[in-house]
Amino acid sequence: MQLPAPLLADRGAVDDAYALMTEHGEEAGFAAAARAEQYRVLGNHVHFARWRQIERLITYLSIDAALDTVH
Repeated sequence: MQLPAPLLADRGAVDDAYALMTEHGEEAGFAAAARAEQYRVLGNHVHFARWRQIERLITYLSIDAALDTVH
């Protein structure tokens, strides 16, 4: 499986992903997607993109297999 690595603008994105994963467990990706959608509806493209990247990070971290080259 080939997933693009998420782009992280700052450490806060990792902290937000961790908080969602702790609070929502397996549903954390859906929670991040819901937040992204809220910002899209509001027309705030910066926060929309940030929460989409957090959603991708959660998906990336939740896969048990190696996604890239392992050295």
